[in-house]
Amino acid sequence: MRNSLVTDFTQLTTAEAEEAFKQEVTAEGYAGFRRLLDSLTEAIKQAKDEDIENLEQSIAKAKRLFPEPVAFSPSWERIWAELEATVAAKKHVYAVIAPSDRTGEWQVIMDNPHAVQEVVCYPGLAFHDAAYLYAYFRPQIAKSEYIRLQKIQNVIQENGG
Repeated sequence: MRNSLVTDFTQLTTAEAEEAFKQEVTAEGYAGFRRLLDSLTEAIKQAKDEDIENLEQSIAKAKRLFPEPVAFSPSWERIWAELEATVAAKKHVYAVIAPSDRTGEWQVIMDNPHAVQEVVCYPGLAFHDAAYLYAYFRPQIAKSEYIRLQKIQNVIQENGG
């Protein structure tokens, strides 16, 4: 398969082209399907506001062409729901945070205040990266956990030496 897989995939406009793509991926088995998933994941990471609708359509098309991803690996039983949830969370972030407010340093924090465990923090991120991490982890948050996407306004940092 080609490197620009998602681009090629979105340009499949006929039933014949879709069927040929499906046959190509199916013939390659796990590796072919993995490349499709990796391409979709990378597209989610890179997606800007204007890319979300096409991304939703691409996932819907992939789900229609490959309704049983467990045929490639049991670990992909819920992959379509996971990708859809990640895109929905990223879409929500983009809807809530205006483009004019996206500059600066961002961080993503996850915690469960009712459990003795480490707080997870991804500091020093550009908005684009923070939005993806938030979108990736948001669907996985358990009932008593929380996730925060926040912009850093003031920072004092010192390094040991």
